[in-house]
Amino acid sequence: MTNNQYSGEDMIVAKGIEKFYPNGCHALKSVSATVRRGEVVAIIGPSGSGKSTFLRTLNQLEAINEGSIIVDGIDMYAKSTDINQLRQNVGMVFQSFNLFPHKTALENVMLAPMKVAKRPVKEVEVAAKALMKRVGLADRMNNYPSHLSGGQQQRVAIARALAMEPDLMLFDEPTSALDPEMVGEVLDVIKGLAAEGMTMVIVTHEMGFAKEVADRVLFMEEGALLVDDTPQVVFESPPHPRLQQFLAKIL
Repeated sequence: MTNNQYSGEDMIVAKGIEKFYPNGCHALKSVSATVRRGEVVAIIGPSGSGKSTFLRTLNQLEAINEGSIIVDGIDMYAKSTDINQLRQNVGMVFQSFNLFPHKTALENVMLAPMKVAKRPVKEVEVAAKALMKRVGLADRMNNYPSHLSGGQQQRVAIARALAMEPDLMLFDEPTSALDPEMVGEVLDVIKGLAAEGMTMVIVTHEMGFAKEVADRVLFMEEGALLVDDTPQVVFESPPHPRLQQFLAKIL
């Protein structure tokens, strides 16, 4: 990608992304999208449409076969790029919480800044306690994951991702594994991050949340990006027949 195609206002520039699996599945078909700094982008679509696959290419958890991805000005697939260094600036929250069961909530949040970023323990502890308070779990710091609800575990997972002080957060269906009554508490934390100006890309089935929080909504189907527009356009006057069918089924 030439320099004139990258703007300092862009956090992510993905261009012509192709992804094939060994079984012949064409998972991503020439997907191009840009995410600007401070923007919240929601990705919606039916199961198997490529939403999570595309999200995972943005920190190279999935390799691409063709195309280019620039994250914060760095070409992710350049030979000179240290992908582990780049990932330190990209927080990722998955459907499953992936917390260490033998460590307390606070210890889970402290681990990466100490082990990966090599920050002093006392400094990390102060920051981690502030993050636990930020996600509404100041009274659960010393609990082990098995003593936390699913919603609480996911909020710890968000705090853990924030502990590395990333400039970009990726969420892969962060509420899909939760009981319905726990969804709101996780979405409220994400709304708070949006209000603070965090750049986020969120794969979600929560249409009301996408409409309320996202600056733009991407609709994917069978590996292709069919619609990239504002929530108002996507939900109130969907421009693509397939998007119209999708929304008619779930709204």
